[in-house]
Amino acid sequence: MAGAIAFFPTMRRFLFLLVIVFALRCSAEDLPAYRPALIGKSPDAIVNRIDENLLLKAGQKKALIMFFALVDKDGTVKSSNTYRGTPESKLLEQEVQRALTNAKMTPAIRNHEPVAVFYYATVVFQVVDDKPRLRIYANQEASELRTENDFVGPQPCLGADSKFDGLHFPEGLPVQVNGLVELSLKIDGAGNLQEAKVEKEDPPLLGFGDAAMADFANAKFIPAFRNGQPVACQVVLPVYYVGQDSTLDGRSQ
Repeated sequence: MAGAIAFFPTMRRFLFLLVIVFALRCSAEDLPAYRPALIGKSPDAIVNRIDENLLLKAGQKKALIMFFALVDKDGTVKSSNTYRGTPESKLLEQEVQRALTNAKMTPAIRNHEPVAVFYYATVVFQVVDDKPRLRIYANQEASELRTENDFVGPQPCLGADSKFDGLHFPEGLPVQVNGLVELSLKIDGAGNLQEAKVEKEDPPLLGFGDAAMADFANAKFIPAFRNGQPVACQVVLPVYYVGQDSTLDGRSQ
């Protein structure tokens, strides 16, 4: 009898642990194999924090601005920066920068687990029939933007099975100078890097191209998505180097 009394509490503990393990496993399996970081629809989503009417009242005309954000695996925007704005896009740029501060996004998923990623996007503001029109596209490809395609560019992953750990400034430069590298990347439908090539390096001959190739050599990506499905792609990724410290955010604030 004493043995039976001791047995049942042990069984209850075992069954409780079994249920917890099963629930955690089911929870992980419920997540998709891949999902890009997305703007989302929460009150803290970037699109819901940009005041279109304020921009209209301030006199903002047609404008475009691109931005980069480091999105943590819980969806928090940890750092960001804007660049490549069209002429007279300053008001839009300032509003986008404000909206990105402490914004929340739908986190990226790789191999059924949340993962931190670099997110690249383009914000387009227009005035149509005296009303503001704002669109945010999750890519920076001119051909995709012109036709407003449902295309989400590949997103470099930090952690998990990716060996990418950020951008590292070239060593041994005679002077401190900022750099830009445009990397042409061929990525398959599972987020594996198939081919990388430097398309542009500015300034040239200072090692920024080699640094970018080394930084992304062992990177894994959330694959590109077209119409909601992962696809292989070839894109040009802008890589900015500012300062001489290793950084996870690409450009300093």
